[in-house]
Amino acid sequence: MKTQQLLNYAFDQWQPGEGNLAEIASAIDGSPVALTGSGGLDFGGMLRHAREVGGPALRKLTFHERARIIKGLGLAIMARKEELYELNYQTGATRKDGWIDIEGGAGTMFSFSSKGRRELPDAHVLLDGAVEPLSKSGSFIGQHIYTPLQSAAVHINAFNFPVWGMLEKLAPTLLAGMPAIVKPASATAYLCEAAVRVMVESGLLPPGSLQLIVGGVGDLFDHLTGQDVVSFTGSASTALKLRSHPVVSRESVKFVAEQDSLNASLLGPDAAPGTPEFDLFVKEVVNEMTVKAGQKCTAIRRAMAPAGYLDAVEAAIRDRLAAIKVGDPRDKECRMGALVSLGQRDDVRTQIGRLTAAGARVVAGNPDATPGIAGGAYMEPILLRSDDPWANAAVHDVEAFGPVSTVMPYKDMADAIALANRGMGSLALSLFTYSPDAAREFIQGAAAYHGRMLVLNRDNAAESTGHGSPLPVLVHGGPGRAGGSEEMGGIRGVKHYMQRTAIQSTPAMIAAISEQYIPGGPKHEIMQHPFRRRMSELAIGDTLKTKSRTVTIADIEHFAEFTGDKFYAHMDDEAAKASPIFEGRVAHGYLILSFAAGLFVDPDPGPVLANTGLENLRFLTPLYPGDSMRVELTVRSKSLKSEDTGVVRWAVEIFNQKDEMVATYDLLTENVP
Repeated sequence: MKTQQLLNYAFDQWQPGEGNLAEIASAIDGSPVALTGSGGLDFGGMLRHAREVGGPALRKLTFHERARIIKGLGLAIMARKEELYELNYQTGATRKDGWIDIEGGAGTMFSFSSKGRRELPDAHVLLDGAVEPLSKSGSFIGQHIYTPLQSAAVHINAFNFPVWGMLEKLAPTLLAGMPAIVKPASATAYLCEAAVRVMVESGLLPPGSLQLIVGGVGDLFDHLTGQDVVSFTGSASTALKLRSHPVVSRESVKFVAEQDSLNASLLGPDAAPGTPEFDLFVKEVVNEMTVKAGQKCTAIRRAMAPAGYLDAVEAAIRDRLAAIKVGDPRDKECRMGALVSLGQRDDVRTQIGRLTAAGARVVAGNPDATPGIAGGAYMEPILLRSDDPWANAAVHDVEAFGPVSTVMPYKDMADAIALANRGMGSLALSLFTYSPDAAREFIQGAAAYHGRMLVLNRDNAAESTGHGSPLPVLVHGGPGRAGGSEEMGGIRGVKHYMQRTAIQSTPAMIAAISEQYIPGGPKHEIMQHPFRRRMSELAIGDTLKTKSRTVTIADIEHFAEFTGDKFYAHMDDEAAKASPIFEGRVAHGYLILSFAAGLFVDPDPGPVLANTGLENLRFLTPLYPGDSMRVELTVRSKSLKSEDTGVVRWAVEIFNQKDEMVATYDLLTENVP
């Protein structure tokens, strides 16, 4: 393979690093793959470019426009994935490992794009929660909103997932409307650089929205401000060094860290040898030891089992490991490739030495064996055993970041909880049990120490994504040793790159600021029925005001007979009067909703395709026989699902003859764009 010099991408141009360049070796055979460096870059200027060019360009776009860009970037990665797979092998990863990184990264982009179009408005401001009334008349209200931070997100990524690790940070950052400066780990920077090239060449990125540093970050941190975010994945020691930078402290720079994690997996007390859960546990431990050669922040480092099952667990894991072929990741017969570098392999061996010196013993594999191609960073998967995990602090404190796991016993559920929590914070934990009681006791006792917890058994194993797979819709992160931060988690991850602000004003002002209808805000009454208009022809605040309908005793009784809902408050006047809520018989809530639909629905085919649900339903004032009701139907927000369909969110407000609000809810309809 030809040695190439990697280029930085700064100021929307590819730029070589100057001065001494570092050589990156192939994990397969140690041959040179690339030269890398960032000497000569104007790091302060890169931040200014992000702030002055990238940020404004992204903030001009709505959430939906940014979501479509993210989808396009994911499609670009998929269209050229084979180029990336070829480079992936040089990292020591098999094609299966690369699928997690490359196609998993693209899938994360698709997920955030979909979330953005379904859950965020086609606007520039995100509302956080409901309106807070601050006055009696309603002329003064409060509303929390999110807006993009106005500088740059600095993404410092680990070597193990050079594509996914970049994209899982980049997707929520761009969706939030914030530009990014990406700094990959040098050992696999060539794969990250290739993925950035794919995205740049797609032509979808606004100027200044993405920059790349393939060497050191120089004085970049000296130029950070309180509007910047640093999102870091790597070791706890490096995280501490970066967190302690005087500018980070002085400027209160947001710092997101995903770091060391001695993740645990627990075999439940009911999961004896011979049960499906026992077999699933053994399979998952072996999988987590060998995928990416165990170089995963979520890998199982501590495998815990009831003391009486430990010998069987050890034997079963050892037998499965014996069938694992280690070698050239390009060989389809090889289940495990190489570690990322000889230096990484040396470090793993050093950590194994620390574990054995503290009392753990190797029960499978030879740490000093050198399988595979000469010059490559190969090693056998290593299983250790610690019979007294409370006497061996190292098994809870020392992480060998490679194909290494330690089995250990627990006495009872209280002991299992304490051992799991002894890791002092992890990214992921899995429990293999078919007992709801065991699951409840364990999760309630251990959840505070773990970012994500999987309860796996015979019912969900076939569809489970497994112990070690972070998912874009779920938070990735953990307390304590794991960094104390979160990434992804759907829209939660987007908010890390935004500022929450409390706004106080009139409903009209807050509606204008948020570009969404706010209860009490201005309405624009329209004569043409809004269901006759395409989504693009509807404006926020467009309102249909219906005629009134009187609700009678006959209506209530017919509804009760028709539905079978004969709750006393609808059928027994004396019993209703005896309650502290009602003055007599009242209309059913669902009768009110049904009559409301009859008042505002236009029956003919048109741009409204379907009613897809209602949310935030509240019944506020009882409706008595003889009362009348009317509806005001207002466009609250719009979301584009695809080229063919969109979703309109309508504010439905139901009033009685005294103009008192009887009920309110959000109606969702699928519309022609």
